[in-house]
Amino acid sequence: MIQPYTEILSEILIPADVLQKRIAELGAEISADYAGEELLLICILKGGVMFLTDLVRHITVPTAFDFMAVSSYGVGARESTGQVRIEMDLRISIADRHVILVEDIVDTGHTIAAVLEMLETRKPKSLKVCSLLDKSERRETVAPIHYRGFEIPNKFVFGYGLDLDEYWRNLPFIGVVKT
Repeated sequence: MIQPYTEILSEILIPADVLQKRIAELGAEISADYAGEELLLICILKGGVMFLTDLVRHITVPTAFDFMAVSSYGVGARESTGQVRIEMDLRISIADRHVILVEDIVDTGHTIAAVLEMLETRKPKSLKVCSLLDKSERRETVAPIHYRGFEIPNKFVFGYGLDLDEYWRNLPFIGVVKT
């Protein structure tokens, strides 16, 4: 039986209103940077979906999006294996397009670095990263983040797209798991 989130929540790290305000700011920044251009957003599933859907509502340039499923976690695992697997690839070409990867969280950096390396071979016009959360103190490899929502401490977080054993992605805030 899945525990109610209130039993596993130690604190609300980022409340819903603060999340939404920052996402609107990111959308405005991206819109200004790509004024007069077309943009392709690539959402990393599953965690990035909520962020993508809110972010794209604040982008004012012509925007398309596609999805990738990428994993470095085993089934039910809470720690990365370090091995990055592409579980679902893009359906459209990114050649000669302005591309932004939309990610829920950048932690060690291994996953995003591997995805960036792979996508660079597909010859996009530009390739940048927009991550809602940045856990930079855990970084083990170079992982450029061009659009950053929030820098967060090294705590296990869930909600707003991030799961806890595949549950609680639906919460409107970012919470910290009790240890």
